[in-house]
Amino acid sequence: MRSLGWRFIIVGVLCLVMFIPLMMVSDIVNSRRHYSEDTIRSVGQEWGGEQTISGPQVIIPVNARVKVTELRNVIDEATGLVMRDTETGKNLQKLVEEERIENREPLYVYPDLFDVQLSSETQMRHRGIFQVPVYQAKAKIVTEFPFDRVEATLGEGEFAVWDEATLRLTVSSNRALRGEASLMSEGQEILLEPLGGTAGLSAALPGGKDQSSFDLILGFNGAAELRVSPVGRSSTIQMKSDWPDPSFSGAFLPDGSEISDTGFTANWSIPHLARSLPQISRIDHEPISRRDTSFGVRFYQPNDFYQKAWRAARYGILFVSLTFLTVLLMDMQSKRPVHPVQYLLIGLSQAVFTLLMLAYAEQIGFSMAYLGSAAALILLLVLFGRFALKMGSRTWVLGGMLVLLYAVLYLILYSTDYALLAGATLAFVAIGATMYATRNEEWYGEDGPGTGLFARRAARKAEKQVVPPTAGPKAES
Repeated sequence: MRSLGWRFIIVGVLCLVMFIPLMMVSDIVNSRRHYSEDTIRSVGQEWGGEQTISGPQVIIPVNARVKVTELRNVIDEATGLVMRDTETGKNLQKLVEEERIENREPLYVYPDLFDVQLSSETQMRHRGIFQVPVYQAKAKIVTEFPFDRVEATLGEGEFAVWDEATLRLTVSSNRALRGEASLMSEGQEILLEPLGGTAGLSAALPGGKDQSSFDLILGFNGAAELRVSPVGRSSTIQMKSDWPDPSFSGAFLPDGSEISDTGFTANWSIPHLARSLPQISRIDHEPISRRDTSFGVRFYQPNDFYQKAWRAARYGILFVSLTFLTVLLMDMQSKRPVHPVQYLLIGLSQAVFTLLMLAYAEQIGFSMAYLGSAAALILLLVLFGRFALKMGSRTWVLGGMLVLLYAVLYLILYSTDYALLAGATLAFVAIGATMYATRNEEWYGEDGPGTGLFARRAARKAEKQVVPPTAGPKAES
């Protein structure tokens, strides 16, 4: 065990053993994160949940005049009875041609102009120790429908039933609707009703095709995500919010955005050619529109302490290994080497550091929790090195290395962009420093390869196998 080569091998094995507690810590962190996500999802759903606005869309029933020729019984006008053939006794029949009105597939009409202005204000809701970001939003939607092109889409004999036309707007949940909800057309307010059967609103259009422009104002609650489906031939959408960390997602990214600590503004301009959605159709494309073309923003919580704690556990093996390496290099010339159990105690204390940091972060926030936990761990290991490992003045070197390591870890956890760069550089520098510090070391022992542990064991075994010489007869006096 006094050979530095053997010490390195044993410490390497101990580093591999430390994967077990570090993986257990990762599982605990994941469990807490899932619990947090379930709580956030539950509160968000109770507040309104993720919201997607799709529409408005006008549905116009279509009828057709058709001529039908059929055989009918001949009725005696005087008696009102069916006339019969005197020879055969069968009913007399004749061909009659008449015009009927039949129902055809309705027309689904999307607007030519679709202008949306969305504004939202966020607030924090609390459940236990968890904070859930939710929002209150207001949508102002201006539309113009191409009713002048409807007649050209009708077949022979078909006509639109304008007095039964309805406007429909689809949302994610009706229970999320709050505050103002009004629909105006040509200065006239139109009554809105629940869509029924699915989430959304509907309104009858008393003006028929003369009402082609609509202004809709809608207030609603939501959480986690806010999306819009671009249903216009020309769609322009603007979003404003006081949330400082938006994550834009969906089928289209914004043309431009401004993000600051006080919120964000984003703008989209989507032409109809950018999506496979006809403006007038006999097929309802609403589900396809919501699924394939919607876009918007997620109210993202960047790099929260569960992510940081999980990454701390993942990077833990690196910091345990570097601490082991520091202790080993400081212990190179010691006649009383550090025992493997003492290495395990050092590694376990660093594994528990992640749990300690997470537990306090849920109560007081990440920065203060990290500072307090790192200070407690460094103090513990410095005292352990001073009194248990008998390092003397070298304890200050150990303390300085630990301060440097956990300062780098803080940088890794706080900066997702530079985490890999910092971790890889730290590992490379540590290996290089170890190679430099051991450049003159005799890895097999003090006197060369023949004096190592295996050589000494072989020599002792050979000595035991030597047969002592037989004593000869005593010499005569």
